[in-house]
Amino acid sequence: MRPFAYYAPDSVGSAVAALRDAGPGAKVLAGGTTLYDLMKLGIETPPAVVDVHRLPELAAIEHGERELVFGAGARMADVAEHPAVRAEYPALAESLWRAASQQLRNMATVGGNLLQRTRCGYFRGGPEFPCNKREPGSGCAAREGHDRTHALLGTSAACIATYPGDWAVALLAFDAVVDVAGPDGERTVPLAELHVEPGDDPAREHTLGDGELILRIRVPVTAAGRGSTYLKIRDRESYAFALASAAVALTVEDGVVGDCRIALGGVATRPWRAGEAERVLRGAPLTVENARRAGEIAFAGARPGTHNGFRVELGIRTVADAVRTAGERATR
Repeated sequence: MRPFAYYAPDSVGSAVAALRDAGPGAKVLAGGTTLYDLMKLGIETPPAVVDVHRLPELAAIEHGERELVFGAGARMADVAEHPAVRAEYPALAESLWRAASQQLRNMATVGGNLLQRTRCGYFRGGPEFPCNKREPGSGCAAREGHDRTHALLGTSAACIATYPGDWAVALLAFDAVVDVAGPDGERTVPLAELHVEPGDDPAREHTLGDGELILRIRVPVTAAGRGSTYLKIRDRESYAFALASAAVALTVEDGVVGDCRIALGGVATRPWRAGEAERVLRGAPLTVENARRAGEIAFAGARPGTHNGFRVELGIRTVADAVRTAGERATR
């Protein structure tokens, strides 16, 4: 066992101070559903752990006239079962229901879920499988390996791992923002700017600085909320990562699409917004053909490898089906 310091702050202010005092590499412990595992494997070796799971100020869930607010420490299960989320933002609720087993949802937090590691099977594979995320500069075993579940969008020569989360994909479709606190005070980060593509530095997965802590997630209220869905296609119905997923939110009037939001999951190195597909659908009739066209445009830049090419067509159909489902909800 590698020794590490443990902090149990009693407020957000003391948590930020603990992260500052602990120095670079310190990790925040909330639900612990991923951090514990990675520490056991020796993949994460933080010099200090700051435990924030007892802070009530991070657990609030609020439904206001202008926005939904989720404290970073709110449990995934509590957010998924919140009446306002279920009734008015089904895509958000569905992304959480389908993200993990009930046991994990009862422990995992929505803030921690955003920062789960982008990874693939080789990430946990040990030193015999080079991984630029686990050991920067060592190489990428996935490039010449079995890439069936690896990313199609946003890849680089250094990494083709897929961002595994569902919650961030749904939040991206709703233009969510994240409030964070750190040594220099508080700031707000659009969710679209939180995660980064691997480029030449796959170990850097998000834009938070050392010592910064997610406080809350804010989702602007939109009429497209009711007409939304999160469709996740996977190898088995129980807890599994997506082969392809889509969060779609629409408004429809007289059969014509108004507001349109499409985000992709399970196919990219970060949560992926399909902006061009949105533009094609806005102002167009909601037809089977147009839904399919949106899917084709969403995957126009896909770069399949040896074993994952089938997921391009799977992704196109996932987007098309999600568009049709969202359209049906929007017109009820």
